[in-house]
Amino acid sequence: MQELLCRIKAYIQPFERQLALMELESVAGAVPLPVPGLLYEPIVYSVRTSQSLDYLADTLTYWETVGPAAATNGRYTRQIRREATVNVVRNGISPARLQALLPFDGKAIPIPNRRVLRYGTHGVHEYRGKFFPQLARALLNIAGVRRDDVVLDPMCGSGTTPVEAALLGCIAFGVDVNPLSVLMSRAKCDILRVSPDLLLSEYERLKTDVLSPRLANDTLPWFEHLPDRDRIYLSSWFSPRVLADLDPIAVSVHAVRDPACRDLFRLCLSNILRSVSWQKGADLRVRKEIRADANIDALAEFTSELDRTMRTVLAFLFEERTLEPGPVQIIEGDARTLATAYLSLLELEGAVTAVVTSPPYATALPYLDTDRLSLCYLGLLPRSDHRHRDNEMIGNREITESRRRIYWSYYQQQRAELPCAVTAVIDRIHTLNESQQVGFRRRNLPALLSRYFLDMRQVFHNIVLLLKPGGHAYVVIGNNHTIAGGQRVDIETARLLGLIGQSVGLKLEQTIPMEMLVSRDIFKKNAVASETILCFRK
Repeated sequence: MQELLCRIKAYIQPFERQLALMELESVAGAVPLPVPGLLYEPIVYSVRTSQSLDYLADTLTYWETVGPAAATNGRYTRQIRREATVNVVRNGISPARLQALLPFDGKAIPIPNRRVLRYGTHGVHEYRGKFFPQLARALLNIAGVRRDDVVLDPMCGSGTTPVEAALLGCIAFGVDVNPLSVLMSRAKCDILRVSPDLLLSEYERLKTDVLSPRLANDTLPWFEHLPDRDRIYLSSWFSPRVLADLDPIAVSVHAVRDPACRDLFRLCLSNILRSVSWQKGADLRVRKEIRADANIDALAEFTSELDRTMRTVLAFLFEERTLEPGPVQIIEGDARTLATAYLSLLELEGAVTAVVTSPPYATALPYLDTDRLSLCYLGLLPRSDHRHRDNEMIGNREITESRRRIYWSYYQQQRAELPCAVTAVIDRIHTLNESQQVGFRRRNLPALLSRYFLDMRQVFHNIVLLLKPGGHAYVVIGNNHTIAGGQRVDIETARLLGLIGQSVGLKLEQTIPMEMLVSRDIFKKNAVASETILCFRK
C-alpha cells in the first residue's frame, strides 16, 4: 500500500471533475482525498492504493500527473502524452521531424492548456453526433474494465468507444447500420496496429502518385465502375471537372496495398467530398449551392486533408510504439437485432463487461443523408438502397404517409411495452397536433417518437442479454423539444430512456448531467446544448 498524489487537469468542467474522481476511485480502489491548496477547487488529491504508480499513470483519463507523496513533481499520465501529440503536429511539421521528437521520453512535453478531443485517430473525418474520447475512456475506467474484458458499443458511429476500448487492451465490438460509420470505426481501430514506418511509406507512395503529372484521359475508371443510378446522382452534385479531378485520387487510394492504410486514406477522400461538391456549406439538409470550378480544387483539398491526417496519426503512433491494442470487431448491423442476429457468431451473451454508447437522438439528425455523397462515391451503399436503409435507422425522421400510419398502428398495439411517462408525451403531442392544421413534419412526429422509443426498448433488451451480471451500461443522450398545437413540449429523452432501461431489467444507478462542449466541427450549428449520462448496471 502506498500514498500517491494525483493532479487533476486544470481546465476540465464540473461534470468532468465528478467523472475524474469516480475513475480515480475505481482505478485506485480507494476514495481520493483533496489536498488543501490556495484554489477554491482542489487540484491535487491523495489516494492510498495497492495499485502501482505505473498502472495509474497509464490508465487515468482526467489526470495530468501521478507521483509519490514525497516527490516534488509527478509523472505525466499516458493520456496527457497522447493529447500532447496534437500540439506537436501544428504548423505543418514534417514526418521526419515528428519521428525525431517522439516519443516524449526524456524530452519536453507541450502540455495542453485546453481540452484536446482529436488526438490519435479521433481526429480522422468529421462526424455529426461524435462524443468525445475522454468521456468514453473515463466511463470504461469507472466500469472497472481490464485488459481482455469485452466492451460493446451497439451504435458505434465514428468509433470513439471501440478505439478507447482497444487502447485499454479490451476486446472491443462495435455495431452500426451506416456503412460509412462502419468504415470509419474499422479504419480508426485497424490503423492502431500498423507500424508508423509502414503508414509513412504508404502515405509517401500515395502522395507521390496523386501529385504525378497525368496524361489527358477521357475515361474516369473509378466513376465509371459505379452503378448507373449513382453516377447520375453524383453528376448532379459535382461538376464534370471535379469528378475528373477526383477520379485519379480514388484510383490511387484503391491501389494502396495495406488494407488498414487504404481504409484510412479512403476516409481522407470521403472527408473532402462535401467541400468539393455543390452541397451547401455546413447545412445538414440536402441543399444545393452551385459554385464555379475556379473555387474548387479537389487535389489541393485531398492533399491537405491527407497531410493533416497523417501528421496527427503518425504523431500518435510514434509516441505509442510499444502499444498493444486489444482486438476489435466492427460489424455492419442493427442494434435492435444484435442479440438474436450475432449471438452465435460473437458468443457475447452474458460476456460483456461494459457498454458505452451515444445513441441517435429522437428525430434529431438526417444521419444517412449527411453521408450520402460518401456512400455513393466510395461504393459503400448504392443510391437505390438509401431509402430502405434510412427507414431502418433508429431516430429516422423522414417517412411517408403510409409508413406513418403503419408506425402509429404498431404503437397502438405495443404501447403497453413502454412506461406510462413515455406514452404520455407521445399522446400529448399527437392530441395537440390533431387539434390544429400542422405541416407533415409535426404530423409525423408522434409516430416517429413511438418508433424511436420502441426501438430503443429493444436495444436496451439486447444490452441486458449481453451484459454479464454486474456489468455496466453507459448511455449518453440529449433532450429535445417540439412545438405542438402552438405549445412547446419538452421531450426529456434522457429521463424517458432511463425509465425504459429500468423497465427491461437494468438498474439506473446514477444520472450525470453534462454541459455540451462547444463544437468546432462543420455541424456545430446542429449541436445539442446539453446531454446526460445514464449509468445503468445489470
